[in-house]
Amino acid sequence: MSAAPSQKGMSDATRGMLLGLLGVVLFAATAPMTKLAVDAGNQAQLSAAFVTFGRAAVAGILSLAYLLAVRASVPAHQHWGLLAFTACGVVLGFPLFLALALQTVQSNHAAVVTGLLPLATAAVAAVWFKQRPAMGFWICAVLGSALVVGFMMLRAGGLYFGVANVFLLLAMASAALGYVGGARLTAELGAERVICWVLVMSLPFTAVASIVFWPMDVSAVSASAWGGFAYVSIVSMWLGFFAWYRGLALGGAVRVSQVQLLQPFISIVFAVPLVGERLDALTVGFAIAVIATVFLGKRMSVGAKPS
Repeated sequence: MSAAPSQKGMSDATRGMLLGLLGVVLFAATAPMTKLAVDAGNQAQLSAAFVTFGRAAVAGILSLAYLLAVRASVPAHQHWGLLAFTACGVVLGFPLFLALALQTVQSNHAAVVTGLLPLATAAVAAVWFKQRPAMGFWICAVLGSALVVGFMMLRAGGLYFGVANVFLLLAMASAALGYVGGARLTAELGAERVICWVLVMSLPFTAVASIVFWPMDVSAVSASAWGGFAYVSIVSMWLGFFAWYRGLALGGAVRVSQVQLLQPFISIVFAVPLVGERLDALTVGFAIAVIATVFLGKRMSVGAKPS
């Protein structure tokens, strides 16, 4: 079934893919920026706990200001459970596990491991929204994920599962659940209000936790660490979700989630100026291959399960 065209002649599916791509570009700098915050210059800077709760607290304050400015109505009581579920995934789970992993691994490694997120999001969305994607869609999703894993193995010289990779897998699972939960609410509350209410309802906890984990010696924290913290607070934790949740709702969470296969490669490009990584032919070649799977997957049908 094709999406209904918008007033400007662009289908909702296409608008969803474009907004999803914008969200991915904004999210792509999260790994290197988090690395700067917790391990700038290979020296411990801000703690993983402070980055996790602090970024959510900053974004929560911005969200409260936004909701007051637009005079947003309070969500109905049936929405609060799903808002809390989404908060556990995107406000607490993903940032905490990612920051813990980045204390011991490079941001590029983390970016490629979390490249498996689109497949996880698609699987959760297919079950949650009772959809049955075409077999070709799953083939494209699995192929794209296999390319990401293959890229990781070639770059790292082998796939290993240490504590950091366990944290990365937990981060991926948390994000997938939070993304789909937020997409479910977007249809009723709107993309901007979903992430804002998620952050505001978490604010009492995240604000107190931020104070508890405030760095003991602020003067010892580098400017680059604070810069990384500012980015993940304002962009990764807040503005990026405006585009991402809107894209998931318009284009379908199963389909739009596949755009995130591009995130590891965009993240690696961002890491060139941030952490001095080199962009080589291997990276470009795998990026082109992954883009092809996303394009093909977009053309596959994603229908509802028969009742």
